[in-house]
Amino acid sequence: MTDEIRNLPKRSDPVLRVVPAQKDINANGHIFGGWVLSQMDIAGGIVAARIAQGPTATVAIETMEFIAPILLRDIISVYAKLERRGRSSMAIRIEVIATRDRGQQEVKVTEGLFTFVALDENHRPRPLPQD
Repeated sequence: MTDEIRNLPKRSDPVLRVVPAQKDINANGHIFGGWVLSQMDIAGGIVAARIAQGPTATVAIETMEFIAPILLRDIISVYAKLERRGRSSMAIRIEVIATRDRGQQEVKVTEGLFTFVALDENHRPRPLPQD
C-alpha cells in the first residue's frame, strides 16, 4: 500500500491521542515502529480491560501493518474496537491515524489485530464476563 492521503470516514472517538516527541524519531526522521506499537498496545489494553472488567494481558499480535511513516509533527489518534470474543480472550482491532498540516490531512499509518486475555488475581486466564 502507498503513502496515500485519504479522506477517512468519521469514526468513534479515539481511545488515545498522542504527539510523538523528538526522542521518538529514527535515523530516517520518522517515528520508531516500536513507539507506535506501544501506543497501540496501551489503547488496546484500555478497551480490553473495559470488556474484561479487570486486568488483561497482551498475548499475541495476529497482524500488524505499517502503512505509512509517522512524522515528527503528526498528531496520532489510536482507535480500538472489539473484533472477536472468546471464552477468556478477545481480539481488538487497532487503527492509527496521523493528522498532519494543522488538521488538513489524515493518513492511516498503521493497523493491527491484538489478542488480549482476561486475568484473575493469580495472573492466570479467566473467563470474560457475560455481555
